[in-house]
Amino acid sequence: MKSFNIFVDCHVFDGNFQGTTTYLKGIYLEMIKDKDMQFFFAANDLEKITTIFGKQENVHYLKYKYHNKFYRLLIDIPILIKQHKIDYAHFQYIVPPLKYCKYINTIHDVLFLDFPEYFPLLYRIKNKYLFKWSAQKADIVLTVSEFSKNQIQKHFNIQNVQISPNAVDSNYFQQYDKTKIKQQVKLKYNLEKYWLYISRWEPRKNHHTLLKVFVENKFYNDYSLVFIGDKAINNTMYNDYYGTLTDEIKAKIVTLNKVDFEQLLLLLRGANLSVYPSFAEGFGIPPLESVAARIPTACSNTTAMADFKFMKGNQFDPNNKQNMLEVINKTISGDIDLPKIQKLKDNYNWTISALIIKRMILKEEA
Repeated sequence: MKSFNIFVDCHVFDGNFQGTTTYLKGIYLEMIKDKDMQFFFAANDLEKITTIFGKQENVHYLKYKYHNKFYRLLIDIPILIKQHKIDYAHFQYIVPPLKYCKYINTIHDVLFLDFPEYFPLLYRIKNKYLFKWSAQKADIVLTVSEFSKNQIQKHFNIQNVQISPNAVDSNYFQQYDKTKIKQQVKLKYNLEKYWLYISRWEPRKNHHTLLKVFVENKFYNDYSLVFIGDKAINNTMYNDYYGTLTDEIKAKIVTLNKVDFEQLLLLLRGANLSVYPSFAEGFGIPPLESVAARIPTACSNTTAMADFKFMKGNQFDPNNKQNMLEVINKTISGDIDLPKIQKLKDNYNWTISALIIKRMILKEEA
């Protein structure tokens, strides 16, 4: 088999963990097991990505000269591709204009085209052009769900978009002692019984409706509500409602950001309930991770999340507070059985996703 040089733009690892970092980490921890391929991971923070992918003979780390994304795309990446005789370069959403090898481009979603009300005008105008242009310039176009595939093909008028789905990190499936976890969470965060929502902050993430359900039904008498995620787009509906609450209720609402993976996993394992009320997702991996960790999980039933067939009964209409309340009550009381862990492993597996990409490369070379 021919040996390929694969370049991976890892600039997303220079920031905080998000969906794209989870995707690249999962895919390429599997891909690098193939010793017929040489991998070139490029970022500003080489220490961080070296910690993730390790030191192996077929893994090489390249440092970007610039932090600015435009300089990275226009100068850094084309130079590195030429220097290291790259065969395929993998990007997320946007590819460089100067093309010296074949491009793989993963477009995780185009939600800004389907739900424009949740995104700034300039963002929509800029990315509609850049994403479409990048999709057309790429040799292999990937996405993470059937929903995203259909929307990308519709909006950009392109075909042959392939699905390499997100999956769940093996850490989430590990066994743990719930009592000990609870003690650690109590000691570090002063939390005992609590609900958890893991997501960055944007209006489409629907933090405000979850907050209203929590407050209006006086769950604060028994639980805290914990939000984990960095700020992205301001949610004025949440801010306005939160501002009307008493100090006593506000004390039961905890917001955390810049949480590393170890602490995130600790907080997830200690939760009494995980809720994912997002209006729109290109995939939506946090509810799968909480199910893998055996946490009672309630999740929206819209967009890509509608594909989570095994969560039937634990899903709600995110626009309907009453429906959300009913499902939360059933889920937290244990009236609804959690999905089987094995089914989750079988359907959302990084080995499968990595194999899809390898097959696409071999098909491209045939």
